[in-house]
Amino acid sequence: MEMLETPLCETVVINKADDTFTEGTTLTTSSHTEGDIEEEEEVAFLDVEMLQEHGVACEDVKQLQKAGINTIKGVQMCTRRKLLTLKDFNDAKVTKIKDICSKLGQMNSISCFVTALEVSDQRRMVFKLTTGSHNLNNILEGGIESMAITEVFGEARTGKTQIAHTLCVTAQVPGENGYPGGKVVYIDTEHTFRPERIKPISDRFQLDSTAVLENILYARAYNSEHQYELLNSVSQKFHEEPGIFKLLIIDSIMSLFRVDFVGAGEMSERQMKLGLMIFFSQKISEEYNVAVFLTNQITTDLNFSLLNDLKVKPVGGNILAHSSTTRLALKKGKANLRIARVYDSPNLEECETEFVITNGGIADPKSED
Repeated sequence: MEMLETPLCETVVINKADDTFTEGTTLTTSSHTEGDIEEEEEVAFLDVEMLQEHGVACEDVKQLQKAGINTIKGVQMCTRRKLLTLKDFNDAKVTKIKDICSKLGQMNSISCFVTALEVSDQRRMVFKLTTGSHNLNNILEGGIESMAITEVFGEARTGKTQIAHTLCVTAQVPGENGYPGGKVVYIDTEHTFRPERIKPISDRFQLDSTAVLENILYARAYNSEHQYELLNSVSQKFHEEPGIFKLLIIDSIMSLFRVDFVGAGEMSERQMKLGLMIFFSQKISEEYNVAVFLTNQITTDLNFSLLNDLKVKPVGGNILAHSSTTRLALKKGKANLRIARVYDSPNLEECETEFVITNGGIADPKSED
């Protein structure tokens, strides 16, 4: 084992990983150089504090930051109605801020039309996180994608949380196309996160489990409002450490909403607040180029089963269905065998594969040969 000192990392632990994956490097902070981070920050987003250079009061900027709006793009993605709810914000002030952000956005190709070729170039920033299973990676064409929301749903014991735990480790493993590895944020709504699960998974990838745990920022959410507040702090954290965090996990997205909103009379309010949370999650993924991984619960619906060839239906309704970029349906097989199916995606073929849950996380079934 070789210990290296870097300007941005207290310790970089380099180990030779197993022969099925790349070399494992656990970073206390990041493997970027300082210049790389400054360049990435400049390309990725413009700080909302730039508004002060254009006549916006410091107190108004602070109000934006308190609301989880830390970038110029974040202001543009926010409605006038929401901005008017901020302290001392009126129509004239919102119009002024929106106009400034529009001009700054046009200068940096944030809020104007671009060619599809330019979009293709921008998507070169997208990275994919290995799931720990080559089979699962194959149907996802590489793994869990950044700048997107990946949702997995299924009944209990189908491997949703186990995939989340595995991703906590694999997100810190350097990957293809220069992916350096990074930190993880884990919002736990069901009290299912177990740090002791991280050690055997880290051992599988020959990583220092203590360093891996230090790179996972964990929070327990107790109700749907608290869950939204935590997302606000996540946005602030990603802004403070640009390029450092690579993965946001919410396990599970619907659990607290099903408790806080009961009955048909509260369904409209539930879906409205769920929509805000999903939109905020998508906004974070695009602003800071991170992968968002959601687990979801299911319900039984006979009509849905007849139309979709699935025995269960993911909860969350059309709000969640239209917001998730890729949806994976999980079901049980024999023993520790699980089956994953691409249920919905804009670019992936609908297909399924098998994986197993092991002490070292998600893996491929052993060949019978």
